[in-house]
Amino acid sequence: MKNSCLPKCGFKRVMAWFQIMLGGLVIFVSLLSLFSFYKAGFFLRNEDICHHFYGMKDFHGGFDLKALSDRVDEVLIKLDSLQDKLESKVQQMEKNKDALANSNITKMEYKKYLEDEVIRPLYSAHIALRQIRLPKSEGIRNSTFKEEPLINTFIIEEIRKYISPKENRVGKVNIYGSERVHNTIGHACVLYEKELEEYMDYDIGSYCKDDWNMAQKLMIHGCDPLPRRRCLTRASKVYQKPYPINESLWRMPDHRNVRWSNYRCRNFECLSSKNPQRGYSKCAGCFEMEKEKLKWVTNTALTADFLISDILAIKPGEIRIGLDFGVGTGTFAARMRENNVTIITTALNLGAPFSEMIALRGLVPLYITLNQRLPFFDNTMDLIHTTGFLDGWIDLMLMDFIMFDWDRVLRPGGLLWIDRFFCNRKDLDDYMYMFLQFRYKKHKWAISPKSDDEVYLSAVLEKPPRAI
Repeated sequence: MKNSCLPKCGFKRVMAWFQIMLGGLVIFVSLLSLFSFYKAGFFLRNEDICHHFYGMKDFHGGFDLKALSDRVDEVLIKLDSLQDKLESKVQQMEKNKDALANSNITKMEYKKYLEDEVIRPLYSAHIALRQIRLPKSEGIRNSTFKEEPLINTFIIEEIRKYISPKENRVGKVNIYGSERVHNTIGHACVLYEKELEEYMDYDIGSYCKDDWNMAQKLMIHGCDPLPRRRCLTRASKVYQKPYPINESLWRMPDHRNVRWSNYRCRNFECLSSKNPQRGYSKCAGCFEMEKEKLKWVTNTALTADFLISDILAIKPGEIRIGLDFGVGTGTFAARMRENNVTIITTALNLGAPFSEMIALRGLVPLYITLNQRLPFFDNTMDLIHTTGFLDGWIDLMLMDFIMFDWDRVLRPGGLLWIDRFFCNRKDLDDYMYMFLQFRYKKHKWAISPKSDDEVYLSAVLEKPPRAI
């Protein structure tokens, strides 16, 4: 009699421990969730939390509280559903305990039940909880940094990674004068409500304010693309006819064709590299035509310097259009134009009139930030050239997004010319991987010392054809 009771008693003991284990899991996850929100201050009785929980204010300090509330509700609903399911199952087992005692449930069936009905829902709730991002009040280094306002609106991790600000490596300030780069889908405008409203505050049909520098600041910080405005742009009151194309490429433009009010200098002569008060630091000497004439056409002692004639000889007659992504006054585009190649030059007015200078030379400036997707269709460019822009300050994930975008617009057989990229020696392997991950064909590859701790890297790589 005792022996016949053993299987039945053993099964009841297993089911009891099973119920205790499931209940413990639910309690543990619930306590973990409560602790996370308690630690973040979400149970404090203050005005901001009331605004959050009672829907009185969807945005606080630029942060989307409604999206955050929706994500929290999503986690709570998943946990409630799991708890209801487990309680229902326990009640069902209690009612049918006699039938269960005589059933032959295998270990594999128990395992499948745990995986499908417990572990997967629990894992889903766990992932949703980990994806919730809370506003940061402590700031980063010397800035008062705020969390991305719409971060909790998105579930797909790739877009969350894309819109999250990319901090510069080793704490450097980038060429924009910022500690991070904001990839944009226009969402960052929420953080700059005051500046955006000031930018859009004008009389319709009248002259716009001379506020291009505010617009550029908004673009750099991720509020891009900016809305169109219905006001008339300002121009120099003494604007002169530009020089003919056969003169304009290598002649300093007339300073009267630039609005100088938002620059430290008031003429092109002031922008000389000899002037320490010129107002910009990147690309020193870019406004001195005698120095610019030597670039890409004369040999230097640096092995990382390539000549335009040597690069065009790699693909005779095939390089017709391209993009120069960097900081400069259009000299690369001017030299390529002399070789019947049309180059569009990216430009921002970082302390000097780079865009105006390029246009006055008879070339095409593309006013775009590093944050933006290139406005070109897939597989259209014969050449992408970059210099003086992507240096060792750049975050690797940001660089990855940029490199994939360049790969998108570069046609099969097109050339990627990395020109004097520099970084710390210890970081060289990381950046080399970024350039080599696409398995482009190497035509040229050179590494030269820049200083004791830094090196230059130059390369010319060809995009391979890819099967569909």
